[in-house]
Amino acid sequence: EFGTIAQDFQNFEFVKDKIVMVAVNAERNAKLLSQVPHQEREDLALIYKVMLGSNEEGMASITIRNEHMNFWGVDVETIHGLAMENTKEILPITVKSMNEIMREMFAKDGMPDDIAQLMFEEMPPNQQMYVISNEAKVNGAASMFYEDALSSLSEKLGTDLFILPSSVHEVIAVSTDMGTPESLSEMVREVNGTQVSAEEQLSDHVYRFDAASKKLSLADTTVEEIKKAAGA
Repeated sequence: EFGTIAQDFQNFEFVKDKIVMVAVNAERNAKLLSQVPHQEREDLALIYKVMLGSNEEGMASITIRNEHMNFWGVDVETIHGLAMENTKEILPITVKSMNEIMREMFAKDGMPDDIAQLMFEEMPPNQQMYVISNEAKVNGAASMFYEDALSSLSEKLGTDLFILPSSVHEVIAVSTDMGTPESLSEMVREVNGTQVSAEEQLSDHVYRFDAASKKLSLADTTVEEIKKAAGA
C-alpha cells in the first residue's frame, strides 16, 4: 500500500489535484520554511501539502518539500496556483456566526430548534463574531486568504473586517466597529497564552481586510516591526 503511495507521489499528475495550502506563523516556523516551498503573507506563511485521503481519525497528508518540488520540476508559483484552486474544493471555506455555531451545537445535543433560536437571537451583523475555517475544521486558517469570502462578509456587515487569528485551524472575523486593533490584539495574545497550544498558535497580531482594495494587512503593527522585535 505504502509503496504505491510513494510511486504515485513521484508523479506530478497524481499529486497536482491534491495540493492544498496551510497557513503557519513564519517566524516560529523559520526552520521548516527553509526546507519547503512557501509564500509569505504578512507575518504568516502559506505552505503546501498533498492530501492523500481522510477518515474519522483525520487527514493523511504529506508536506511538500523543496526536493519534491525540484523532482517534479515545478516552481512555487505553480504549486501556489494549484493550491488556491484545490483548497477551496477539497477543504471548502466556511464562514459562520458564533450564534449559528452555538445553535448548531445545542441542536446536536437535542435542544429544540425554537428554544435554541431564542437563546441565541441574531444580533446585528456588525456586532457578531464570525468563525472562518473549512468544513473539516482542520488547518482552516488558510481560508482567510480567499478574498471572495471576506468580501461577501464585509458586504454583509457594511464595514471593513478585523481578522483575529485564533489558531491554525480557524480565524475569527469581526466588524471594524468592534474595537481597536490594539485592544483586539491584546485579546488574541491572552487567548494564545492561555487557550491555544504553542504548535497550533497562528499569530499574536490582528489583520485588517480592506473591503475597497480587497487587501489583507497587519492592523496592529507591521512586518518590519515584528522582525525588529524578534531580532532585539
